[in-house]
Amino acid sequence: MDLKVTTVKSKSDLVKFIKSQWNFYQNDKYFIPPIIADRIKLLSKDRNPFFKHAEMELFMVESDGKVVGRIAAIKNDNHNIIHKDKIGFFGFFECIDNQEVADLLFQKATDWLKSKGLTHARGPLNPSINDEIGTLIEGFDDSPQILMTYNPRYYPKLIENAGFAKVKDLFAYKLHYRDFATDKMKRLQGLLREKYKVTVREVNFKNKKQFLEDIETLKGIYNKAWQMNWGAVKMTDEEFDYLAADLKPIAEQSLVYIIDVKGKPAGFHIALPDLNQVFKYNRSGSMIGAIWHMLTKKRTINRVRIMVLGVLPEYQKLGLDAILYYESGERADKLKLNDAEASWILEDNEMMNKGLTTSMNGKVYKKYRVYEKAI
Repeated sequence: MDLKVTTVKSKSDLVKFIKSQWNFYQNDKYFIPPIIADRIKLLSKDRNPFFKHAEMELFMVESDGKVVGRIAAIKNDNHNIIHKDKIGFFGFFECIDNQEVADLLFQKATDWLKSKGLTHARGPLNPSINDEIGTLIEGFDDSPQILMTYNPRYYPKLIENAGFAKVKDLFAYKLHYRDFATDKMKRLQGLLREKYKVTVREVNFKNKKQFLEDIETLKGIYNKAWQMNWGAVKMTDEEFDYLAADLKPIAEQSLVYIIDVKGKPAGFHIALPDLNQVFKYNRSGSMIGAIWHMLTKKRTINRVRIMVLGVLPEYQKLGLDAILYYESGERADKLKLNDAEASWILEDNEMMNKGLTTSMNGKVYKKYRVYEKAI
C-alpha cells in the first residue's frame, strides 16, 4: 500500500481525525457514532483541563486520500508523578484490518513517546484512565453503553501482533434490577442503615450553591476511594468540574447520590441512562441530531450504566456497598430502567467482583483489555 502519515496541526485536521472513525464501521450495526462537537472538546488542548498536565500528538495514515488508520500518543505527567514510572499511552486507535498500517501507527506513537523520555506504551486510553479505556475483546454482539468503548473483532490481533501484551482486563457486568436484590441483601442493607445511621441524599441539581458543594464532596470521595486502584490518577479540581459539567445535562438526579454515615459522607453512586440507545440513530454525529433524538426517543431507554460506585477506605469493610447496590436498583426501577451495566471493573478487584456476582446476581458479559509493551 502507498501510505502517507500526517500529524494533526489544525482544527480542520482535528475534525478530519475525528470524522475518520466512520471509515471503520460502515457496515457495523453496533457502532454508536460519537458526537463530533464533544470529541473536539475532549481533544482540544485549550478546552480540556487534562492537557494542563499532559501532552498529546495525533497521527493519521492515509492511502489514496482516505484515512485508513489513526492513533494518539499521550504523555500524562500526573500519572508518572503518582506512580513513579515512565509510562506513555496510546489512544483513539482505529485501523483497517491491515497489519502494515497498524504497525506504522504504533511505530509513530512509540517513537513520539520515546522522544519524551518514556519507556513503556500502554493503552488504549482515550485519553486517560478517567475517560474511555480498553479494547473490547469479548461481547461484540451488543452496542457499547454510554462512555464505553467499542471496536471491530480484529483489533486485539493488530495490537498483539505489534508487540503489545495484556497488562489488565476490565469487566462489564449485566444486571437485571428486578431480580438482583435477594431477600438476604434486603435484610442486610436494612440492618446496616440502622447500625451505622446511614442516610441517602441525592446530589442537588437544581440549587447551584448546593450542587457545587455536593460536587466537592464527590471529588473528595473519588480521589480517596480510588487512589489505590491500579493505574488510578487523581483528577484535578478543574478536571472533576469539567466532567461534572459534561454529565449534569444527561444525568438523572435520583441516580446520583451520596450516602452519609452519622452525617458524614462515606460513599457515592453515579449511574447514567444509556443514551447510546438513542444516539445510535444520530448517524451524522451532529449535536443538533443528538439533542433531537434525546428529546424524541428518551422514553425508549430501558437500561442504565452504573458508572461510579465507591466507599471511602475507612468505611469499605462495613458492607455499605450493599446499600448503594440496593438504592441503585430501587431508583432505576422507578424510572423503568430495568437493565443495567456495571462498568468498568478491574479483573482483580475482588471486593467489587464478589459483590456484583453474589449480591447482585450480575454476570460478566463484556471484557476489555489494556495492553502494554516496553519501547
